[in-house]
Amino acid sequence: MSRPLLVEFFVEDDAHRQLLVPLVERMGREEGLALQCQIRNAHGGHAKAMASFKRYQLLREKGVGGRAAPAILVVAIDGNCSSFTETARNIRRATGDPFVHMLVTACPDPHIERWYLADPDSFHAVVGTRPSVGRRKCVRDHYKQMLTTAILGAGHPSTLDGVEFARELADAMDLFRAGKHDSSLKAFVRGLRDSLRRADRAVTNG
Repeated sequence: MSRPLLVEFFVEDDAHRQLLVPLVERMGREEGLALQCQIRNAHGGHAKAMASFKRYQLLREKGVGGRAAPAILVVAIDGNCSSFTETARNIRRATGDPFVHMLVTACPDPHIERWYLADPDSFHAVVGTRPSVGRRKCVRDHYKQMLTTAILGAGHPSTLDGVEFARELADAMDLFRAGKHDSSLKAFVRGLRDSLRRADRAVTNG
């Protein structure tokens, strides 16, 4: 059996980690691939995630650590009122040439909690209430509060601001439907699927 493809993550916080890791694992299964997911950064917000990503690249170029090379690097930064395109462009600018082919950007627009809510039908099936996300709003904590309200509205205690349902939502989400509701999620899914297939071809032809 071939070695699992290594996917490394640089994300802002636990809300990113809890949703993105099972979502990547799910898409790997759909492509018939075994993945090994490793978290490199999952706290400290935007600045910490980007600083960690830049430091990682410098160390790898120096040959420090001796670890196997990843197949995919997932870098997740909220748009925070910038567009998906602009946020993704900033991540690519911080990516050195040896790593560009590994990069998958996850840039929720404006915040990761909107991705939790992107498919109201599957959210209802998992949580028990149907959120009305409406048009995009760039207001601090708007979607975090909406997620918490939806959890409480279904009669659950919100002990983790909604991320306690992350894995179930990642597994249940209709990605096509969610992508129609949220273009930044659609871009991530498309980019990840392309990268998984490219990495699989590289191993197969390797």
